[in-house]
Formats: sequence, structure tokens, C-alpha cells
Amino acid sequence: MKKLVFIGLLLLTANFAQAQEKIEWLKFEEAVAATEANPKMLLVDVYTDWCGWCKKMDKETFTDPDVIKYINEKFYAVKMNAEDNKREFDFKGKKYSEAKMAAAMRVQSYPNFVIIDPTLKNITQMPGYRQPAQFLEGLDQIIHNGFGTK
Repeated sequence: MKKLVFIGLLLLTANFAQAQEKIEWLKFEEAVAATEANPKMLLVDVYTDWCGWCKKMDKETFTDPDVIKYINEKFYAVKMNAEDNKREFDFKGKKYSEAKMAAAMRVQSYPNFVIIDPTLKNITQMPGYRQPAQFLEGLDQIIHNGFGTK
């Protein structure tokens, strides 16, 4: 009986730990450094504080276990506030704020997901709110159409 209780507690603990999994969000410069050390594409979630669809993505899509697993395995994930001019960082010899970087990536609507290849040269965008299955399908199409493999 003690063995069954122990196994039950172990399974409960494992399920709780799995439920706590989340996307490993980085700052832009952290993701750049990570991809230089271990090449992977960057997924940049460009948002604003007032964007309702951005909040819906955070609450529904970015909490989906399949989305979490896919993003953490295939990307360095970045959250970038398109209106933040306070925090600055260097990228390719220039200083950027998150707002200036979002503008440089030509983001004009929110939410917008910018995918940057491991060489940090080519980007593509996936704008708009998407439910988990749609989001994964969009990312999968980008990856399997050869983006980021050069």
C-alpha cells in the first residue's frame, strides 16, 4: 500500500511539474548571444501593453503545452515591447531600444511574430493572433519551407 501511495505522489508531482513548464523568454541580446553559441532561429513576440490580442496570445496560445515544447525546442524566444524606448542594447554595432528594433524589423501591427534565421540576417513575419494549432502550423510551414536553414 505504501508503494502505491508513493507512486501516486510521484505521478502527481510529475504532472504538477509538467504543468509548470513555460516558454523560456529571453531578452533580444541574450537570444543573439545564445544563437551565436548554439545556432537556432529566434522567435520574437512583438507586442504592446495595450494590445488585447497580445494578452490573449499570452493567456491561451503561449500556455499550451505543445506550443511551449515546440518553441523551447526550435527557437530562442524573445518578448519585445514595441513601445519601450527605455532599455537599450547593442546589435550589429548599433544601439537599439525595443521600439527602435521593432521599427527596424518593420513591425506595424500587434501581435506580430518575427522569425529570424540563425545567421541573424533573414527575417519573416507571422502577424496576428493565432490559436495554438494555427500558431504551430504557421511556424512549421516557415521551418519546412526552408527558412532559417541556410
